[in-house]
Amino acid sequence: MNFQAVEFEAAAGRADQLKPSTLPEIVFSGKSNVGKSSLINKLVNRKALARVSATPGKTATINFFRLPDCRLVDLPGYGYAKVSQSEKQRWAKLMQGYFDGDRQIALVVQILDMRHAPTGDDFDMINFLLERELPFLAVCTKCDKLNKTQFHAQVNYFTDLFAEHEIPFLPFSAQTGYGLEALKRHLETAVLGGETVSGFEG
Repeated sequence: MNFQAVEFEAAAGRADQLKPSTLPEIVFSGKSNVGKSSLINKLVNRKALARVSATPGKTATINFFRLPDCRLVDLPGYGYAKVSQSEKQRWAKLMQGYFDGDRQIALVVQILDMRHAPTGDDFDMINFLLERELPFLAVCTKCDKLNKTQFHAQVNYFTDLFAEHEIPFLPFSAQTGYGLEALKRHLETAVLGGETVSGFEG
């Protein structure tokens, strides 16, 4: 897959604005300020395809990006306390409208901060994906912020955490590119088929 052959296609702030699902979709989910936009930009080798905001909770739409073989779907970040209750309700309706639609979801990339245990909102999203039996991959960002000892401790932590449900996970850094090629292989497998490979680089 050529991840650089990408273009912004549409943004939906309400469920009735969602694009019809005519291609396999790779969905990116994560809490506000977890590095979701930076991950997408690294994946497609663009500096600002997905907007990186200094203000958590600012991305209020579901954004669609078109590739030749699939769509990338960037969900609004969740879990930012300063967002109003009415805005949270609008986001909930938008998310429900997306997941209740007849979507060709090839894979959900659930993004977590590798430095910390998942938050309550993270676990809510993970349990939602498990209940819906949606295929997903946990990607743990900001691994470059950890020293070697911390890194291996967190690898062991997340390995144990996801072992029961056999959820694959990848350490990732948008700064250094660690885990990027492994992420691309997982996405290609989800969209095009083939054998899933381990994402650890040592």
